[in-house]
Amino acid sequence: MPHSRPFLAMLAICLSASLAGQATAQTAEPFYKGKTINLLVASVPGGVNDLTARLIARHLGKHVPGHPHIVVQNLQSSGLVLANRLYNSPDPDGLTIGIIERGTPQLAIMGDANARFEPLKFTWLGSVSSYANDAYTLTVNASFYAKSVADLRNKDRPSAKIGSTGAGATNGIFTIIARDVLGLNIQHVRGYRGAADVFLAQQRDELDGQVVGYSSIKVGQPALFAAGAFRPLIAFGRTTRFGELPDAPTGRELTKDPNALRLLDFAEAPFFMALPLIAPPGLPADRALALQTGFMAMTKDAAFSTEAQKMGLELSPIDGDAVRKVIAQMAATPPDVIAHFKAIVSAKN
Repeated sequence: MPHSRPFLAMLAICLSASLAGQATAQTAEPFYKGKTINLLVASVPGGVNDLTARLIARHLGKHVPGHPHIVVQNLQSSGLVLANRLYNSPDPDGLTIGIIERGTPQLAIMGDANARFEPLKFTWLGSVSSYANDAYTLTVNASFYAKSVADLRNKDRPSAKIGSTGAGATNGIFTIIARDVLGLNIQHVRGYRGAADVFLAQQRDELDGQVVGYSSIKVGQPALFAAGAFRPLIAFGRTTRFGELPDAPTGRELTKDPNALRLLDFAEAPFFMALPLIAPPGLPADRALALQTGFMAMTKDAAFSTEAQKMGLELSPIDGDAVRKVIAQMAATPPDVIAHFKAIVSAKN
């Protein structure tokens, strides 16, 4: 019995896609063979971005045609510096990629004068995490008096000393949101170099806690996590409660103010592209596709998944198009909401 025309048309499309993929691999393979890809990381060693980058470096090359070596380079600078460097690369050849802080594209949307890039023009490879199985938690030491977020509403008790890193850092932004938008009794202590330094200050009882990713605690402080040294009180970056923390309300549960809820929508959007990998704009099409398809193939590789799970890294990967969708949604935020958020980012305390 002869095949129907719709069937033959679909078969032709599938064959065309298959041949296109083979052609891409064939053209990208000789370029990448024997080459080294530099994977740039803005943060200092030891944080979740750095640890994720090193995990990617051990596995991504197996899934890129030509199997290039991948070397991690820590710039120890801001995400803006890294994004500007990649965006303004004079010769985008596919040998330099980067893992950036999730909030970096948001800075450009906010009109930051130091952001010399247009987020949607990057070559987005994807994100290891969309926060489906994670939460950005306001976490205190287990020895601290507050057993629930309700305890932090009591102004008669001592303020919780919550540490954060540099100006505009996500942990500082959510510390201020918790204090000024949600009305919690918090003292914001700024200026730490990274989450590892904040954890050290917590162990010294200089601080009572910080706002940090739940998986970051598992990855960065596995012994302290296993010992129950920390108590998460709020789960940001989620529209529903996190299954592992059923007693920790989302930030959205703690307010009924529509303006506060719109602010949280904008503030939390970067979590849904939590660990994004980028390359410069203007890459040759075959190399861009090779990196994008290689990234997604890596996230489905059993060896990669097993090692990520051993690290405690949350895996809920999305591709480059999904990342672009999150960025486009952020860009559509009303100006008054962005102005409120900018005021929080620029707050001095």
